[in-house]
Amino acid sequence: MSFTIYDALRQSHEIQRDLYKKLLDTKGDTEERDQLFSAIKIELAAHAAAEERHFLIPLLKLDSGINISRHAIAEHHELDELIEDLQSIEYSSPAWLAKAKALAEEIEHHLHEEEHGFFQYSGKLLDEQQKTQYAQAYLVEYDRLKQLFAAES
Repeated sequence: MSFTIYDALRQSHEIQRDLYKKLLDTKGDTEERDQLFSAIKIELAAHAAAEERHFLIPLLKLDSGINISRHAIAEHHELDELIEDLQSIEYSSPAWLAKAKALAEEIEHHLHEEEHGFFQYSGKLLDEQQKTQYAQAYLVEYDRLKQLFAAES
């Protein structure tokens, strides 16, 4: 069995889970909170862009993949908006932690939905070669974008 797009996405999902759990354990305006927030912003942005370009857009081209792809892209946009909201709040504010919790909940909702519905549904639309090809393209783009976004931050 080869490494598929689902394996590649799950790797990033685990990184996201680890980061948001660590982020929620931080307190106040600290370097640790700043570093973890930066890391999760980069991870989410690279993951979403690479997933959209090398998995969701190909699925969007299939009639049966339109609705699930559009839904996933909309959830990526919701995460982007939560990140923007967090950037406008001081780390030391109690509102920051409340918004970070909302971000963590939205991340977990999105990951759970992908892993326990979207993957199974889309898996029926793709053949094994596509699943492997998409994984390779996703990983190259994901790594490139992580480097790019890290250099920009």
